[in-house]
Amino acid sequence: QVQFAESGGGLVQPGGSLRLSCTASGIIFIIYPMAWFRQAPGKQRELVASITSGGSTNYVDSVKGRFTISRDNAKNTVLLQMNNLKPEDTAVYYCSRYGKDDDWGQGTQVTVSS
Repeated sequence: QVQFAESGGGLVQPGGSLRLSCTASGIIFIIYPMAWFRQAPGKQRELVASITSGGSTNYVDSVKGRFTISRDNAKNTVLLQMNNLKPEDTAVYYCSRYGKDDDWGQGTQVTVSS
């Protein structure tokens, strides 16, 4: 059974930083592209960033230059470093395999507010 456990969220002021972590289980992690998604209140879930098994990355335009996705295959973990956070980044953040219809984990809440 595929499972994802996200952590690292919290309350941060605009301009601050957070580092999200997601540990996957039940899959051969190294072979899959991974992704971070987010869902803000009243909005649809959106793709934020993805990373291939080889380490190539893509980002939604709104986070380019501020967020960095990376992976640690030895720990079955995908990370999201978020800098210069803005109030519009407030959302619940989830990870999943990119392009797969996986069940979602519990997510981690990110709130950007002064």
